[in-house]
Amino acid sequence: MIYLFYVWRKDMAKLDLKYTCTVMGNLSGIPIRIYKNGKLDFYHSLITLQKDPICINLDSILAINEHIGYFVDPYFAYYGIVNSGNQKVVIGPTRQIPLSEQELKEIAFKADVPQSEVDRFIIAMRSIVPMPLESIMQILCVLNHVLNGEKTELKDISIFEEKQKAFEADIEQSQVDETISSQFDRPSDLHNTISVENTIQSIVSKGDVDALKQWVQNAPAIRGGTVAQNQLRQIKNIFIVTATLVSRAAISGGMDVEDSMSLSDMYIQKCELLKDLSEIINLQYRMVVDYTERVANIRKGKSPTKLALDVANYVRHHLSEAITTEAIADELFLSRAYLSSKFKSDTGENLSDFIQKEKIDEAKRLLRYTDKPLISISSYLGFSSQSHFNRVFKSVTGKTPKEYRLE
Repeated sequence: MIYLFYVWRKDMAKLDLKYTCTVMGNLSGIPIRIYKNGKLDFYHSLITLQKDPICINLDSILAINEHIGYFVDPYFAYYGIVNSGNQKVVIGPTRQIPLSEQELKEIAFKADVPQSEVDRFIIAMRSIVPMPLESIMQILCVLNHVLNGEKTELKDISIFEEKQKAFEADIEQSQVDETISSQFDRPSDLHNTISVENTIQSIVSKGDVDALKQWVQNAPAIRGGTVAQNQLRQIKNIFIVTATLVSRAAISGGMDVEDSMSLSDMYIQKCELLKDLSEIINLQYRMVVDYTERVANIRKGKSPTKLALDVANYVRHHLSEAITTEAIADELFLSRAYLSSKFKSDTGENLSDFIQKEKIDEAKRLLRYTDKPLISISSYLGFSSQSHFNRVFKSVTGKTPKEYRLE
């Protein structure tokens, strides 16, 4: 055994890791890096990125010390990691479903990409080859065998997820999640009668987070039907049923169809990779809360008309742009005058005021949960200048952005 280890280490000394990574990067079309003692030693990519998006989660990725694992960021994009001695190989980011325009702009903002470079950054990010996580994991297995002499199966690869507590709404949200997880410790609680399904659909479609919390606290003990012979497969199948249920409910509540279906696909993909029953159950309830909150953000606690929902979805998809009434009218095939008049009639609010409030709500989140400078936030949200941003923010909140951040 000692002799075999010696032979393997001797062969390792001949390995040109940079060449190996270059070939892997060329084959996959995904950026790949080598870190030595925590410092970047090598980087290869077929595309030119103005800023490497790994910088957003670099500390978390560098903290992963298992021989082989992968990291999932808040956008469900993943990085594969292989460790050997003082070297760490990292490939990514990619995901099976391409990132949306708004998601790419958010990533550019978080990575501090200069405003003048954002468009090129987005084009470059779109050029990264979309790849199923299973394919990335196969690449990791090869690299791990080369570097550590281990034959690894996909089920042995560890997952690491960025919690990003700063981007959770507040402590109350954590309490909601805890309540849900503690009350529903059985895998079949969401897979039940038509009555229960209708209750969940109603809550999600209305975006009523408070009602969801109350329903969870008072939910009866429920047993669902058997949909698989294996317990793990049973829970995963129930998860898929739940994802279908809440995604359709969210659409009926006003969520954009593509957004809802893409989110459902990503949750299902993530579920399929989990091996622990409690992790799947927790992910299931996080998914229900996530959908409910997203619908709540669109509906704002009201019973909006289709026009109001269409406008809200457009604004949410274009928060980082200088949104104009003309642009929304063109998107909805309406005249500017009719759009403004109809929106005011349906909501009691001027369209320009609604756009400002949506942008300021996002600004408040960024001010509270990031350390980005005011000039970066104002630029990201499409304001013409920081002074313009300051004026609008104060007119909506009664405070300056700086005062709000210091609270």
